[in-house]
Amino acid sequence: MKILLAVDGSEIGLAAVRHLVELSKSLADLPAVTLLYVDPPLLRSVALELGSDGVERYHAENGAYAMKKARIALKRAQLPFVEKIVVGEPAESIVKQAKSGKADLIVMGTHGRGALKQLLVGSVALKVIATSPVPVVVAR
Repeated sequence: MKILLAVDGSEIGLAAVRHLVELSKSLADLPAVTLLYVDPPLLRSVALELGSDGVERYHAENGAYAMKKARIALKRAQLPFVEKIVVGEPAESIVKQAKSGKADLIVMGTHGRGALKQLLVGSVALKVIATSPVPVVVAR
């Protein structure tokens, strides 16, 4: 089974990691896990100021920070995984990575903001659920 684990560095994202660890205990074989962090692109003016090396370093540092606790938890659970940092719109990028990696399942957290905020702002989890070709497990 191929599982895409999307994290954002938050405690909610870590709940998704813990859920995946528990889920993996019920599987006959260890899943092939892709640990994914999606970093939104910088404003063009900021990117120009930083230069290409600076932008690359910025996204790499954000990704390393966001995946640090997830990486530790997966290693502790002895679950093999590969890491991927992508720059883009989070929901769209998660679904795209699930498709390209032929994932069987997406596991992610949700901040569970109120209904009014979801209407006004939107929710990454809701967008992923609505557009994903594979099942999505959302942990809180």
